[in-house]
Amino acid sequence: MDDTDARILSELRRNARAGLTELSGRLGLARATIRARIARMETAGVIRGFTVLTQDDMAEAPVRAITLLAVEGAGAARITRSLLGEPQVMRVHATNGKWDLIAEIATDTLIELDETLARIRRIAGVTASETNLLLSSRQA
Repeated sequence: MDDTDARILSELRRNARAGLTELSGRLGLARATIRARIARMETAGVIRGFTVLTQDDMAEAPVRAITLLAVEGAGAARITRSLLGEPQVMRVHATNGKWDLIAEIATDTLIELDETLARIRRIAGVTASETNLLLSSRQA
């Protein structure tokens, strides 16, 4: 998966119902390119389906965590795109202080979380990370 695939996944995360024409306009890519890349990601299992995710759906991915990431140099935008290309990464936040980015992760199992974290740590430019499991969540 490359930067273009990550951009496509990011757009599909925002709107899984976006058509090829809409994606083409947003990404500046040919419709055929987008169609072929989506098909390739489906075949590879990167894309497992298209759905609507609501806040209540988070219960379906019971293992939730936040990962704090330190980024080398000015690579935050590229790393953010890579993170958003990970199906288990729900959101990425820029922050200040010791950590540069915060990734919210939701998985079905601890093994899947561990595999996701391993992929994240291999992203070029990620220099350090710290992960915290979310035990419970409350809303106002």
